[in-house]
Amino acid sequence: MSGRQVRPLHKLQPSSLPIAGIAVSSTGRLFSNYPPGLDPADTNYTVAELTSQTTETPYPPGDINSPPGGRVNYSTTSASYPNYLIGVQSVVIDAKDRLWILDTGRVSLENGTLLTSAYGGPKLIGVDLTSNSVISTILFPVTVAYPDSYLNDVRFDLRPDLSGSTGSGIAYITDSSTEGRNGIVIVDLGSGKSWRHLDNHPSVSAEPGFVMSVWGDTLYSNMGNGMPISPLTFGSDGIALSADGETLYYSPVSSRYLYGVPTARLRDDSATSELLAGGSVMQLTQKGVSDGLETDSNGLIYGGSLETNSIITFNPADGTVSTFVRDPRIEWTDTFSVATDGNIYWTENQLFRRAAVQGGVDKRVKPFVLYRAPLVGGATKVSLM
Repeated sequence: MSGRQVRPLHKLQPSSLPIAGIAVSSTGRLFSNYPPGLDPADTNYTVAELTSQTTETPYPPGDINSPPGGRVNYSTTSASYPNYLIGVQSVVIDAKDRLWILDTGRVSLENGTLLTSAYGGPKLIGVDLTSNSVISTILFPVTVAYPDSYLNDVRFDLRPDLSGSTGSGIAYITDSSTEGRNGIVIVDLGSGKSWRHLDNHPSVSAEPGFVMSVWGDTLYSNMGNGMPISPLTFGSDGIALSADGETLYYSPVSSRYLYGVPTARLRDDSATSELLAGGSVMQLTQKGVSDGLETDSNGLIYGGSLETNSIITFNPADGTVSTFVRDPRIEWTDTFSVATDGNIYWTENQLFRRAAVQGGVDKRVKPFVLYRAPLVGGATKVSLM
């Protein structure tokens, strides 16, 4: 181990699906999610609050985690209940200490088939942590969340004077679909209006023929059962806002590059805005293969480095990449959460060992674990509001 102390915080129940997201409130409450779209097994819940080092309880309270008849409509596609959670990929707590739940609206069948979504499935849900109740539900139209989109991660800027907003803030979301069009989704939290930018731009797409390795093993999409082996094609996944909110950083998993784009270009939805957004993309650095990204109050961008069992930082001030921590327990770092307690939290879910990558054989070893480590230089969570 190098860099700083890494502390395990939570080991998931044996019955749990692999953890994906983690969100930490200002009072230390921990929330996680379990995406049935990435695993052929079902679960009793797709969002939970972590209540001890080994236990969790479905969240929010009530039946929101239990769609009537289940998460699959066997006559068509994934279920499309707007008031229930279908396949949550990300949970994030904003600067006002509200929990936001990003639902892909997609689930996998037992044979690994990832079903397309239907309107009402893909959505962004806001939860008040004091009352533990839903305060906002934003549904994405099929022209924003395509049936084969996979809405992956989200970041928030709650400043009231943002261009393109009605005063309640903006959300930025990555679409990491392996089947469809990758891009960035922008949401005006006040009106609920949403739009896309950088559709199929090279910066949001998997690099053609890209191959990665973890622990020296080359990874492919390999379902087994005589199915063809092909490169992994994860598009734009990790996402982070600069500390001043003026730049959005993002990266495809199937790439080693970090990209940035001015957020003002993304908030513009005029006739020529897509051309201007695409022309404003910056290729910033090679930082290794990453899943999630996050920012601290000093402006550092954190990312996993899956091929080196480490977490790196990118410093926008001088363009350098440094090792934050290296540890053999770091394998597939999925999602980060920077908290007001001065720590960065992250999930390790062994995604590279799932059956779809290992010839149809699930090689994951439970438990899946949540870790944390202190931030660099006394940093804390960014507060854009």
